[in-house]
Amino acid sequence: MLDFFTITTRGGLVLWSKAYSASSTSPINHLIQEVLIEERSSTQIYYKDNYALKWTFVNDLDLIFIAVYPKTLGLTYIDTLLKVVSTQFSDLYGAKILRKSNGGIPQLKDWDLQFEALLQTVEDQDASVTKQPRKFEETVGYANTLAFAKSKPGSKSPLLDEDEFRRNVELLKKKTASPRMGGRKGKGAKSPVTSPVIGSDDSPKKKVKEGRKWDGKISAKDAKSLDYSNSDISEVVKTDRLVDQSGMGQHSKDGTYSVADLEASDDAEDSYSSDDSDGGYTKISGRSLQAKKPVASNGLLSFFKNMTGQKEMTEESLEPIMRKMKEHLINKNVAADIAQHLCDSIAKGLVGQTLGSFKSVQAHVKQNMELALKRILTPKTSVDLLRDIAQAQAEKRPYTIVFIGVNGVGKSTNLSKTAFWLLQNNMKVLIAACDTFRSGAVEQLRVHVRNLKALEQNAVVDLYEKGYGKDSATIAKEAISSAKTTGHDVVLIDTAGRMQDNDPLMRALAKLVTVNNPDKIIFVGEALVGNEAVDQLTKFNAALKDFSGMANPRHIDGMILTKFDTIDDKVGAALSMTYTTGQPILFVGTGQTYTDLKNMKVSHVVASLLRE
Repeated sequence: MLDFFTITTRGGLVLWSKAYSASSTSPINHLIQEVLIEERSSTQIYYKDNYALKWTFVNDLDLIFIAVYPKTLGLTYIDTLLKVVSTQFSDLYGAKILRKSNGGIPQLKDWDLQFEALLQTVEDQDASVTKQPRKFEETVGYANTLAFAKSKPGSKSPLLDEDEFRRNVELLKKKTASPRMGGRKGKGAKSPVTSPVIGSDDSPKKKVKEGRKWDGKISAKDAKSLDYSNSDISEVVKTDRLVDQSGMGQHSKDGTYSVADLEASDDAEDSYSSDDSDGGYTKISGRSLQAKKPVASNGLLSFFKNMTGQKEMTEESLEPIMRKMKEHLINKNVAADIAQHLCDSIAKGLVGQTLGSFKSVQAHVKQNMELALKRILTPKTSVDLLRDIAQAQAEKRPYTIVFIGVNGVGKSTNLSKTAFWLLQNNMKVLIAACDTFRSGAVEQLRVHVRNLKALEQNAVVDLYEKGYGKDSATIAKEAISSAKTTGHDVVLIDTAGRMQDNDPLMRALAKLVTVNNPDKIIFVGEALVGNEAVDQLTKFNAALKDFSGMANPRHIDGMILTKFDTIDDKVGAALSMTYTTGQPILFVGTGQTYTDLKNMKVSHVVASLLRE
C-alpha cells in the first residue's frame, strides 16, 4: 500500500501531495538532504527507517515526483506509477507550470481524482499479472537428470542430442571435479622426498639460533645508552628541523591560530572555466586576460565544443559526453563507482532540458558538474574544532578526539601536527597511547611529545601510556579521566592501524568508541588511493555500526587527508571520501614538519578536478 506521494519543484515548492498513513519521521526531507542535494539520484531506490522511496524527474518542468511506501512490502508497480503519473501530470499542467515559472502554485483542478484513478488502474494491472513458474525443462535439474539418464549404458533420450549431452556432462564434471582428487603431474607436481638416515653423516645439521634479549633482559650498559629521558631537551632536539617557518599559519586579532591554506597553482582556479562568453580568452589568477591555447583534438574540452546548437538533451546524446567526463574524473583519481554515480546523477538531471541555438553543451555540462562538486565538498557540519573545544571547556570536561585508519597512513604523525595546532591556540593537550599493538608506537609518541615541548617551552603536552598488550579501550578511558583531573583541555587518542577486513581489530576499535564516546572520530587516509578509499571508509563505518551494540551507533565525523603534496592535481580521493561519508575533510597533510597541516579550499579541489 502506498504511504505518500508528492509532486515538488527542484526549488522545494510542493505543488501537490497525498498522504495515506501518518508518519512520525520525514523520509522525504532525508531524501532531499542525503540523495538529491548530494548528487546521488542515480540510485534507483532510497531506504530510510521503515520506508522505501522512489522518484523520477521531469527536467523540462523542473519537477520531482516522489513515492513513499513500506520497505517490507516491496511494491512492484511503483516504477509504473511514477511514469504514468509524471506523464499525465505534465500533459495536463505543464503549460500552466511554465507560465507560472516566475512564482506561484498553479491550480490543480480535479488532480486528486485523476491521481486516484491512475493509482487504482496501476494496482489492478499489477494484481492481474501473476508470475508463471519456470518449466522443468528450463531448470538445471532437468539438464542434470538427462545427463544422469544418458550416462547409463544403453539408455537414450530423444530430448537431448549427442552433442548437447556431451556438453552437459563436461559442465557437470567441471562443477564437481575437485582439484585435489587424484595424482597431479606436470608443473606443480611434488616429487617424492627421501628422508635422511638417522645418524648418518649426510643428514642435515640443525643450525642453532642465537637467543634474543626480550622483556628488559638488556644489559644495564645498553639500557643507559638508549635512555634519553634525563637528557637536556635543548641538546637532543634540533627545533629548526621540526617546523617550516614559511608554512606557519596566521594569528588573528583575538589570538586564534589558524593553519595556512593549501596553496594552489597559478592557474588552478580560473583555467578550468569553459564558458564561451569570454570570446576565447581566459583569466589567469587575477592577471590580465590571455589568449587560450589550443586544446588537443582528443581532449575533454574539444569533445564538448563540437556539440553545440542542440535543442533538447536526451539520454542518447548525453551518453558519450558523460562517458568522457567519467574517464576524466577517474584519471583525477576519483573512485570508478563514484565517478559513474556522479555522472549518472548529472545526466539524469539534464535529460529533457533545452539549450539555446548558440549555447555550448560543454559549458552547460561542466557548469552543472561544477555546482555538483561544490555541493558535495562543502561541509554540511561544523568544522570549527576550537569552538567545540570551548563548549567542552564550559562544561568542565576534556574534548576527546580519536584518530583511526589503516596501517601506515600517518595517524601518529598527523595527530602530533594537530597537537601542535592546538598548542598554538594555548590548549593543554594529553596524548593517549592506545596503539598497544605496533612495536615502537609508544616510543614514537614519546618522541613527538618531547619535540613539542622543545618547540613550546611553556606548552602543556603530556603522554598517557600503559605500555603494550593492554586493552586500548581501558587506556583511553583512564586517559580521559586523568585529563579531567589534571585540567587538560583536549585528549588526542592514537589507535593501532588496522586493515578494514580485520574483524578482531575492528571489534576492538568499535569497543573503544562505544566505551569512551569521543567527541570526534577522525579518519586519517591517504590522498594517493582511489577505489580503495571507498572500501576503507565503508567498512570502517560499518564496523562502528555493527560491532557497537548501540541503537544509535557512531560514525566517522571528519577526515584528514595525508600525503597531499605527492598527488599534483589528482585530488580525486578528496571527492571519493567526502562522497562516501558525507563528512568534511578537516585538514590535509603536506609534509614531515609540524606546520605541514593545511586547510583545503573547496574551490581549489573543484578546479583541479575539472582542469584538463
